[in-house]
Amino acid sequence: MKYIVTINDKNYEVEVERGQATLVKTSQAAAPSPQPVAAPVAATPAAPPAQPQPAQAAPANVSGEAIKAPMPGTILDIKVTPGASVKEGDILIILEAMKMENEILAPRDGVVTQIITTKGASVSTGDVLLSFN
Repeated sequence: MKYIVTINDKNYEVEVERGQATLVKTSQAAAPSPQPVAAPVAATPAAPPAQPQPAQAAPANVSGEAIKAPMPGTILDIKVTPGASVKEGDILIILEAMKMENEILAPRDGVVTQIITTKGASVSTGDVLLSFN
């Protein structure tokens, strides 16, 4: 099969057969037609660039130990309510990341004091999900 490939304003006619390419002919590509030049436009001052938001730290009103998201993802389910007693290893939250459901477990026995996130919320690594004592 023959192909015409244009690279750096040159046309190359190439014949490819059984994985072998042979250069058949080289020619100058047609020069593009000149485009009309528009009148210069007065520059408008650009808005200052948006400041990137820092990763969510523990909110000031979190009481107790903060449980943070170990990876970015979406909250699929919250298995506890404020005031609930939990044992070490109990499932607190189901976090979907890369099409996998990850269980966020209680690191120790305690009582859930506050739930900061909501079902369906997108979270980043380090975002506070809930707190407990």
